[in-house]
Amino acid sequence: MEDTVVLYPSQSHLSSMLELGKLILKHRPSVSVTFVMSNPSTELVSANPFITFIPLPEVSLPSPITSFLDLGASFFEISKLNNPNLHKALSSLSTSSNIKALIIDFFCSPAFEFLSSRLDIPIYYFNSSGACGLSMFLYLPTLDNNITESLKDLDILVEFPGLPKVPSKDIPPFLCDRSHRVYQYFVDTGKQMFRSAGVVVNTFESLEPNTCKAIQERKCIPNEPLPPIFYVGPLAITGESRKENECLTWLDSQPSRSVLYLCFGSMGVFSSSQLKEIAIGLEKSGVRFLWAVRAPKEDGQTQARKTGIATEPCLESIFPEGFLDRTKDRGFIVKSWAPQLAILNHGSVGGFVTHCGWKSILEAVCAGVPMLGWPLFAEQKMNRVSLVEEMKVGLAVKLADEDFVSAAELEERVTELMNSKKGEALRERVKALREAAVVAKSEGGSTYVAMERLVESFK
Repeated sequence: MEDTVVLYPSQSHLSSMLELGKLILKHRPSVSVTFVMSNPSTELVSANPFITFIPLPEVSLPSPITSFLDLGASFFEISKLNNPNLHKALSSLSTSSNIKALIIDFFCSPAFEFLSSRLDIPIYYFNSSGACGLSMFLYLPTLDNNITESLKDLDILVEFPGLPKVPSKDIPPFLCDRSHRVYQYFVDTGKQMFRSAGVVVNTFESLEPNTCKAIQERKCIPNEPLPPIFYVGPLAITGESRKENECLTWLDSQPSRSVLYLCFGSMGVFSSSQLKEIAIGLEKSGVRFLWAVRAPKEDGQTQARKTGIATEPCLESIFPEGFLDRTKDRGFIVKSWAPQLAILNHGSVGGFVTHCGWKSILEAVCAGVPMLGWPLFAEQKMNRVSLVEEMKVGLAVKLADEDFVSAAELEERVTELMNSKKGEALRERVKALREAAVVAKSEGGSTYVAMERLVESFK
């Protein structure tokens, strides 16, 4: 029977886990890698011929999703409902393969308790959001004991080991309301990580040195044994071939490092008034820009919209009158989707306005592009604290009431990023980290060594 490593992703972190699966195969071609997941698409399967995909049945949630906190809880609950299906799939697989390890995404945490008592397989956690996210998870049970009120009702600074102090309003909303079931899912996940065979983290040590050091010194879990930690990032796709796209052709005609790229992820949406404000700020700044624009959200809609249901925006109705004409020589608008990796790695791009999703941060670091942090939801405000204060590769956009950003604020920050000594220092810093990422992944580097430790532990 062949040895296999099984990965159990959530839909949210599939691309990072795919990169992890490829890395395992690169370091140990003798093992096979199997993904167990709901609905693997035909495109996904055909694009990854060296990975086996086992589909799980679709499960239905018993109650509707009516809030952002419900959405967070639903990721855990889908995994919980799939526990019997996952157990059946693994039991079947074990008749033809030696399952050496199961690596689960943190949103699949309900599988840990369920399978630990039923199958004799080492279970590892995958943490997609870097050392800052891991510090938060590991320290959360301690925080839960120390602070008995909901963070949403407090105005305090919260200190996670190895991280700059974070205002309570910037803590991920999933952790701020003790009365919502999603809070307990996160606390339980933190506790279960202590007992796991190890935690695989999408970062590299020189990107977050203070946080990695605090975790290693057991400051997050002073009363528990520290599980093995494997910093195997950046799990960002860097070798993607360039596919021709109108925006890339436009970038070819722009001066080196002169273009500001704006993109807010696959779920980020703004109100019509905020889109107009961005347009005014960009026009007044005078910088060249490439902007991925999504249709505005409707009144009352949350800032996160599920991927795939966005309609194509009508640009003329969104922007101030004459904006497109006045900026046509220095601006390019992409409707909805943009080839982000190719854009960030283009020599004309000199700055990135980002929602501070961890994947986007890593992609920008690997491309050597400094950032302007404009977080929208989930853990993004906390990521921004790390981006600005720990990694020192970006500036923060000041958020006013209801996280609105004025045209004047955007103009000032854009100018600072693209045309100031401070912006130039950030550019030099991120270039150094881009080189550090290459070194980390090369033979003998910290990521390479961590991967070797990880695959060795499967024995």
